[in-house]
Amino acid sequence: VQLQASGGGLVQAGGSLRLSCAASGGIFSIYAMSWYRQAPGKERDLVAVISSTGSTNYLESVKGRFTISRDNVKNTVYLQMNSLKPEDTAVYYCAAHLPGTTHRYWGQGTQVTVSS
Repeated sequence: VQLQASGGGLVQAGGSLRLSCAASGGIFSIYAMSWYRQAPGKERDLVAVISSTGSTNYLESVKGRFTISRDNVKNTVYLQMNSLKPEDTAVYYCAAHLPGTTHRYWGQGTQVTVSS
């Protein structure tokens, strides 16, 4: 499966952005979809995941501010990010994996920069 992320940019603290990740080349609806982020000099962290059935989990620091969703008709996963903070600044990556497997298909990153 191929993934194409978009929607990053520069926003002031307190603002919002919506990231999109379009998938092709696979049966999108059976994949669990995730968003990760990596800040300079730091490890890549899992931000949010949505299962093939729609259940979600979030990094503690983004709970209540970020929402992951998916559209199985458009083969797209979204990350709505509200109340952004400077510490949310990172390159954001979308990923797909089949349930019960560890292999991840990665999209290219999209830069999110939150200014104070």
